Order: sequence, then structure tokens, then C-alpha cells
Amino acid sequence: MKNKEVLKKYIIFTIVVFAIFMIILAIVNHIQYSSYNRNSNLAINQIINNIKKSYPEADINEIIQILNNDNLEQTDFLKEYGINIDKDTAVLSNQQDSKLFIIINCSILLTLLIVIICIFVKYNKGQNKKISEITKYIEDINRGIYTLSIQENSEDELSILKNELYKITVMLREQSENSIKDKMQLKKSLEDISHQLKTPLTSITIMLDNLLDNPNMDVDIRNDFIKSIYREISNINFFIQALLKLSKFDVNTIKFNRKEEKIRDIIDQAQQNVETLCDLRKIKIETIPDFGQAPFRNPEVVCDIKWQVEAITNIIKNCVEHSESGTKISIKYGKNDLYSEILIEDQGSGIDPEDLKHIFERFYKGKNSSKDSVGIGLSLAKTIIEKDNGYITVESEMGKGSKFCIRYLNG
Repeated sequence: MKNKEVLKKYIIFTIVVFAIFMIILAIVNHIQYSSYNRNSNLAINQIINNIKKSYPEADINEIIQILNNDNLEQTDFLKEYGINIDKDTAVLSNQQDSKLFIIINCSILLTLLIVIICIFVKYNKGQNKKISEITKYIEDINRGIYTLSIQENSEDELSILKNELYKITVMLREQSENSIKDKMQLKKSLEDISHQLKTPLTSITIMLDNLLDNPNMDVDIRNDFIKSIYREISNINFFIQALLKLSKFDVNTIKFNRKEEKIRDIIDQAQQNVETLCDLRKIKIETIPDFGQAPFRNPEVVCDIKWQVEAITNIIKNCVEHSESGTKISIKYGKNDLYSEILIEDQGSGIDPEDLKHIFERFYKGKNSSKDSVGIGLSLAKTIIEKDNGYITVESEMGKGSKFCIRYLNG
């Protein structure tokens, strides 16, 4: 398996300890051997010394030869004094040293065994501790507790597992937080939707009640009520359709059919969509090709024309709703080496500076919003434009009007 650093460290440490004890045993054995030699040599030296004193004519070389003879004759002479040649030693100091060194060797081996056991007990204890921690972390995660910080710097398998578990914890915590945010956003959206629908539905209910309660109502008043009901139903229908479209963008289920389209065609189709509204409010739309930035005639842009017409329609509609009767809306368009551009400018009441930074937010209605505004058209327009590699900005001056700038990057 990968990265067995801790186990490797313990194995190396065990080998080092084992090697040290083997060296100690070798040194002890060497000392034991040296002690036996010294004791035996001292005894032999004393024997030779005594022989020399008792028998001066004795040949010491002959004694040395006898000691070094490989074919010594085995006799039971020492047995008479209670000494077994195979089991006992005639030099009593060797026997004492032998017992001492047996005790020393056994102590060394026992110590070695204890140290090795301690090493692996410590290793297993550490591993069991990590396993217990991981088990506890998993139990906490199962209980929905994600406030854990368990990053490790070591690289053994359990530490790697803990780090991976930490990553999972962070991911689950983010998902949990996002889920809470999504629920809060859903709650807010439902409140906004409820609010947007409540007002026109209340108006429709009141007008229908009046129509039902007054069958002999004046024809002009009745027609005004019917027109108002129709207008409110149209607003509700627009709101619901825009909301459905935004929800499709939110879940990324809309596929754009992009190809080169003439900017003038997009503007003309959008203008046709608001002709009735413009006629009712006596507002004129003026379309101006702007070739001042670069010599592009009848410029084109790569986009999905259906959706871009939707976006431009919503922007023009917003301008119409905020323009005074009898005023004009100008639409300029052009292209340069970097981008294609559409400028839509009205002569309306303008946008309050406090509202300007929120103007593209969903369900946002500024201070100067018309009673028919549902606060969703500009948000949908921005979403569509950005999906087609574009961006939109707005400038406004109170009492003078607003100017929307839409740019699509070339290529």
C-alpha cells in the first residue's frame, strides 16, 4: 500500500534497536570468552609454576604441547574429585562467570523482547487511536456535525484517510450550508412570487366583484374594468413566463442555437413586440445605426436570436414603462474590432442611485418602478445576454433618463 511512513519508521526503529542489542550481546560474549581465557590461563600458569617448583628439571615445552594436543587422552582422573569433564569445569571461577554471563545474556534478551513489544504496542495504540478518532468523526458527520478540523501532516494510510475524510467533511459542510441557503432563497423567492401575484389577483378579484354586483354598470366603466383585468392578466402571464424561463436558466436546461444574426433584425423584432405598449403610451422608438466606431455596415453578432430578442424586448419594455407619454426612446447599434454594441436610451424619470446597483436583481423594484413592473424582466435580460457571451451595464440620471449598454464580445 501507499505511503506506509509510520509503519516503516517503527520497523526501522525496531531493526536499529535489535542491531544495538546484538552488538551488546556480541560484546558480552567477547567479554565472557576473554574472562574464560584469563581464568584458564591463570590456572594453567599456577599449575606450571607449582610443577616447576616441585620438579625443576621438568620440560615446560612438553607441558605446553600436552595442553595444545588435539588428541588428548580422556581419563577419569578428575572424576575422583567430583568433576565431570563434559559438564563441569575444573576452574571454579569459570563456572561462576558462566552463571553471571547467563544471567546477563538472559537479561539482555528479555530487555530486547520488552523493548520490541513496547514499540509495537505503541504503534498499535497510535493506530487504534486514529481509528477511534476516524470512527468518531464519521459518527459526527452522520449526526450532521461538520465543524471538524482533522488535517494531518503525516503520510501513513490512516492519516491519508483522515485527510480525505476532512475533504469530504468540508464538501458536506458546504453542501449543507448551500442547502440552507437554497432553502432560504427558495423561501424568499416564494414570498416574492406570492407578493407579485397577490396584488394583481386582488385587483382582478375586486373588479370582477364589481362587475358581478353591478350588472347595469355603465358600459364605459365596464370596458375600463375589462381592460384593467386584461392588463393584470397579461402582467401575470408575463411574470409566470419570465419566471419559468429563469428557472430553466437556473438548472441549465436551455440550449442556445447560436449563429450569426444581424443586430438590426434583433432590434426590429424586439421593437415589434412592444409596438402596442408604445402606441398606448404615445412613445416613439428611433433606431440609429452607429458606424462611428468602426466601418462595419449592417453588423452581425453570434447568438441565439430568439433569446436575444427576448432580452432586448424586456429592456425596451422597461424603458417604455418608465418613460413619460410623448417622449422618445433611441436605439443605437454598431460594431468595432472588439465587440458589437446596442445602446438603448430613454427620456424617463431615471433610476435612483440607491437602486442602480440592484436594478438587475430578481424581483427588485426600485423607487420609481411603475405599478405594472414585476421586477423580473431586467434580471432575465441580463441572464440571457451573459449566456451569449455578452454583458450589460446601465447609466442613469434622475429626471433625464437611463441608458442601457449591451455589448457582445467578438469571436
